Amino acid sequence: MSGLQSPWNRLLAAVSLAGALACPSPHLTAPAAAGDHWPAFRGGDAAGVADDADLPDQWSPTENVAWKVEIPGRGWSSPVVWGDKIFLTTCIDSGEPPESRKGLYFGGEQNQAPQRSHEWVVQCRRLESGELLWSRTVHEGIPTTPVHVKNTYASETPVTDGERLYCYFGNRGLYCLDFAGKVLWSQEIAPRKTQMNWGPAASPALHEGRLYLVNDNQEESYMQCLDAATGQEVWRVARDEQSNWSTPFVWKNKLRTEVVTAGTRRARSYDLSGKLLWEIAGMSPITIATPFEWKGLLFVTSGYVLAPKKPIYAIKPGGAGNISLGDKETENEFVAWSQKVAAPYNPTTLAYRDRLYVLYDRGLMGCFDAATGREIYSRQRLGATEFTASPWASGGRVYCLSESGETYVITAGDEYHEERTNRLEEDDMCMATPAIARNNLLIRTLTRLYCLRKSAP
Repeated sequence: MSGLQSPWNRLLAAVSLAGALACPSPHLTAPAAAGDHWPAFRGGDAAGVADDADLPDQWSPTENVAWKVEIPGRGWSSPVVWGDKIFLTTCIDSGEPPESRKGLYFGGEQNQAPQRSHEWVVQCRRLESGELLWSRTVHEGIPTTPVHVKNTYASETPVTDGERLYCYFGNRGLYCLDFAGKVLWSQEIAPRKTQMNWGPAASPALHEGRLYLVNDNQEESYMQCLDAATGQEVWRVARDEQSNWSTPFVWKNKLRTEVVTAGTRRARSYDLSGKLLWEIAGMSPITIATPFEWKGLLFVTSGYVLAPKKPIYAIKPGGAGNISLGDKETENEFVAWSQKVAAPYNPTTLAYRDRLYVLYDRGLMGCFDAATGREIYSRQRLGATEFTASPWASGGRVYCLSESGETYVITAGDEYHEERTNRLEEDDMCMATPAIARNNLLIRTLTRLYCLRKSAP
């Protein structure tokens, strides 16, 4: 990253990219968070809330498990759902993939791509039973670039409009499939070098027949708009950025619709033709979490764990030009409030029942007033110390899934209260953010997909 001294580069190597695997998230304008569909990462509105879903709040490897299936290969993309169909991406290594490791640590970089064949695969399963309806290999070959051991070659979450499924594999290609598994069109993505060879992970955003892709890398960063029906490029704009892993968010506010991107140098917003609307500086050296909206406010965060700046910004509609804060400012005309050292690294924050919940990678949770930024309670310790997946909320509870497969169930409110801890199999590793549809909770692990349902045997 431009301007970082060698000690920073050594520190950067300590931290995995895996949060982008959970955090990068596609976005639709019509929320479908608690109904039949979960069409993108964290739902159709990218908020991670399904308040009217009747989800179980307690489970084990057998209790309230409607079904579980083995998933071949590796992928930290989240499942997406449309009606009775679950869609999932994975990449199958013809050899022995490197051992996955949990936590934040030095090492894990791979300086060369594996010189053996891989299969990039899209699966469709039945929501009710987990039955495999079809599996489609969209590409087979040798990877062109390496990835961190906590990344995968299938880390970007797909997105669907109910007719077509869009699957993006960074440094490989973008594939459009119909619901029967037929590839309608595809576009190759030129491989780019990423910071420390961690690999890409940002997902596409979808809005009114157009796909938006952000490709921040060490060579030539850009944002691209494609026609969703044909895959043809509509426009492309260059970005003054190096590697980031944050997915763009289409923000339809009371004034206009804009495409928001989070970056290291600046968070930026563009209109639907690619023209820059506003930008804000002050981010941390690595940006992973996805922007999202709550009650008219846009939340943008950047919290690399070893950086002095870890900002949370609550931004009002209508910004123009440079809306950056001064060193002593916490708000201005377009920034409703900010907390300059409060953001998490990997997980995206969660706005729920007028509170902003912040899950930190090392197993702490903080809570703020979502409208004002006032701290409600300071960082409280959860049992686990390794978190990558973003939290979700339903039925007055907040759920936090650790990398070891433990889900901490926390009562939503002004006081921290941990109700229980639910555990999966001992060998389960979890970095993908779950999906919710038709009162089902879908949790992807390193090797399995679980469907949790209330009163399941």
